[in-house]
Amino acid sequence: MHKTVTGKPLLWLVAIAFFMQTLDGTIVNTSLPSMAKALGESPLQMQSVIEAYLLTIAILIPASGWLSDRFGTRRVFMFALIMFAVGSFCCAQSQNLNQLIISRVIQAIGGSLMLPVGRLAILRTIPRDQFLAAMSFVVMPGLLGPIIGPALGGFLVEIANWHWVFLINLPVAIIGLWIANKVMPDIRSEHKEGFDYIGFTLLAGAMATLTIGLDTLAHYKAGNYGPLYSLAAGVILIALYWCLASKQSKPLFSPTLFKVPTFTIGIFANLFYRMGSGAMPLLIPLYLQLALGLSPFASGLAMMPIALFAMVAKRYVVRLIHHYGYRNVLRTVSCLQFLCFGSFTLTNHSLPLILVQLSILGALNSITFSGIGTISLRDLSDKQASSGNGLLSVVQQLGFSLGIACGATLLAIFYQISPSNNMLWSFNWSFIVLGLIVLIPAFLYCFLPNDAPKRPSNEQLI
Repeated sequence: MHKTVTGKPLLWLVAIAFFMQTLDGTIVNTSLPSMAKALGESPLQMQSVIEAYLLTIAILIPASGWLSDRFGTRRVFMFALIMFAVGSFCCAQSQNLNQLIISRVIQAIGGSLMLPVGRLAILRTIPRDQFLAAMSFVVMPGLLGPIIGPALGGFLVEIANWHWVFLINLPVAIIGLWIANKVMPDIRSEHKEGFDYIGFTLLAGAMATLTIGLDTLAHYKAGNYGPLYSLAAGVILIALYWCLASKQSKPLFSPTLFKVPTFTIGIFANLFYRMGSGAMPLLIPLYLQLALGLSPFASGLAMMPIALFAMVAKRYVVRLIHHYGYRNVLRTVSCLQFLCFGSFTLTNHSLPLILVQLSILGALNSITFSGIGTISLRDLSDKQASSGNGLLSVVQQLGFSLGIACGATLLAIFYQISPSNNMLWSFNWSFIVLGLIVLIPAFLYCFLPNDAPKRPSNEQLI
């Protein structure tokens, strides 16, 4: 009886939440130039709108499980929807960049909790033999977010204004609240464990200072060492966390995870890869609008091949890795991604060629996401799996946040030193450097065992 109440309706609820999260992660990108104009800011200074969202999600992911166990899945999930809706409304009402950034943080508080809590509710109510099918059902609507998000953002900006990029979330959140009150189970843990507040604070501070330091590096001047101090503070906080966690019995994330070679390689590969590729959702729409003169809607449509071909390529990842092995596939894809990034300097303003490049980039992204996500967790023990998965999620979000900061910093630096403030020249050199960052994991993959799953199945890749 319990299953019938929380079956399909619960899956639809979590699917809607996942769709809202992925849609909001992409709908803003094509709207940034219009937002900048309305708020009196430079388009090259708007990356903080995206960074604030991604960084807040990365910081709060470790707390999602503890909050659910303490306050119950229904209460936390509904709180997440309310915060997401309130943040969206505040974003639409923002009168300057600082207000918009603060509103994005509020919105991200909700966004960081919706999917982890929803996934936890499914895990504890759906029979394990149906879990894969249930999560596949949940994920599919979320995959549509990156496809329609950029085009929808551009369309709303052109027919109305940038405020509707955020206001569109309100009716969906209200419907989600109504459904959540009826179908979300109120699950709490009978064994409430303590929370590593000190470790959480140290990691949160490290992620924030590293992102801020990298973001402000473009404005570094002789005598102003703020960005360098911020980066140094981030490194020191990570070192402090490592020392503290090594002495605790139940740290937020145990350093013993890094005794597993494939996990260590996967974590660092994830970080560097996402620092390079994470900049592209910011730079490509800016490139299409500022350098090539496309409209917001046209640039949004041009972004669609990335998500479409990512979905197509995902069907062949298992077959590729089964045939060639993780090391060969990931190393080859990393080199191809470097060439793909560099090829953006050779487009000569040809939109058809750019669409082909974006299609290839989407397919390569999909293979890398699945491959390094799986190799990171494959060799962890049952006791390590939960903690390792949590740390992987944090690193993935942090990597995207650092990628946005890195891309914006590179673009600003190259624009300052470019001949006659040449925007196209600035983008070209930014793409080259980002390609070099994406190439770094290729050297890490050399240390992977060149094996392949004995029985390939969709369950082996995430």
